[in-house]
Amino acid sequence: MKEWSYKDYQIKEGLKPGSEKFQYFFVVSDDADKKCNYCVWIEDDALSRFDDSGSRDAIVSSHREAWSAWVKGKIDQGDFRNLVLKMEAVGEKEYVLEEMEGHLSMD
Repeated sequence: MKEWSYKDYQIKEGLKPGSEKFQYFFVVSDDADKKCNYCVWIEDDALSRFDDSGSRDAIVSSHREAWSAWVKGKIDQGDFRNLVLKMEAVGEKEYVLEEMEGHLSMD
């Protein structure tokens, strides 16, 4: 798990342990209080868009900077909803976590 800070927020990030799906989480906290979760979720049929081999480590290392910029943008906007950036075979879409079908668990 990587940790960093932006403005007055602490961010912990990493792949969801034990998940069969590609789920990369950013947990945003303000001191000891959790503000929200942001997640990048890559559908299985979209993994090859990010790395030919589908290697999770390779995908994270080559796209983490862009995802971190997405998180910083949400913080700058004051958008502390639990959000999912879902990468599909063609394109991507942002969802409010609680409104997603097949609701993701942060645990």
